[in-house]
Amino acid sequence: MKTENSATDRNAIAVAGRRAPLAPRPFTRSGTALAALGVTAFSLTFPATAWGLEGFGPWSLVSVRSVLAAVIAGVSLLALRVPLPQRRHWAGLAVVAAGVVLGFPMLTTLALRTATTAHSAVVVGLLPLTTAVFSSLRTGARPSRTFWIAACAGAAAVIGFTVQQSGGALSRADLYLFAALLICAAGYTEGGRLAKVMPGWQVIAWALVLCLPIAVAGTAVALAYEPVRLTGHAVAGLLWVAAGSQFLGLVVWYKGMGLIGIPKASQLQLAQPLLTLLWSVFLLGEELPMAAPLTALAVLVCIAVTQRSRG
Repeated sequence: MKTENSATDRNAIAVAGRRAPLAPRPFTRSGTALAALGVTAFSLTFPATAWGLEGFGPWSLVSVRSVLAAVIAGVSLLALRVPLPQRRHWAGLAVVAAGVVLGFPMLTTLALRTATTAHSAVVVGLLPLTTAVFSSLRTGARPSRTFWIAACAGAAAVIGFTVQQSGGALSRADLYLFAALLICAAGYTEGGRLAKVMPGWQVIAWALVLCLPIAVAGTAVALAYEPVRLTGHAVAGLLWVAAGSQFLGLVVWYKGMGLIGIPKASQLQLAQPLLTLLWSVFLLGEELPMAAPLTALAVLVCIAVTQRSRG
């Protein structure tokens, strides 16, 4: 009799478990919030870079920002006595360093010499879709069809907006931007993968430290050939891209990706071009295009769909 009652109790518990709704994972909201905070930091990168170019050459700006960010990262690692990453993680960190620390900043800075921040925002408009593709190829993730439809729709809205504003013409700046898009997506994907096995802030910190010798050498050469004119805008832009975009923004971004997954986190970047446009109005005095509110609404709808879909 006792055995029969025990079996009945187990069956009742199993049935109740199947009927009970699954509670949301506690880290989903915090992961989304962290990734969104990273996107907000990234949205200031182009306006800050435009400020930095008022006093620095493109090579000087990128190399100096990398040195400053690496120093911040190195001090943080030493202060917290973080051990060296395992040998199997160094290859992935090299991909992050090449894509996020060196490649993307350099290519977008070169593009911003001739392209406006609004036009350059096309690269971050395409990043979510490209990152999701890289993620699927690298990690084997298979997002749902709804996810892909919403992601493509959001990317199409951003592309249509930016292309319409630029007149559809391709230039050398566009080539820089498309190259930056590919290399950054690879860095984001590898960084998101590493953030699942080690703290996200350590991913970018070690990638920055890995680039320090190259950044120091590049700074010495660049400063010897490019004149520097220190102004308030130039210094503020440099400090933000070094501390905000290059370190703090990536710390919360990789932490968020590690919590909610690479594809869903990457879709939050659909809002980045529109945030960049707003910052450009307030910081650079650029005109806000009339199509921006409609594009913002379309993008927010796509973000909501991708966040609710199951990967």
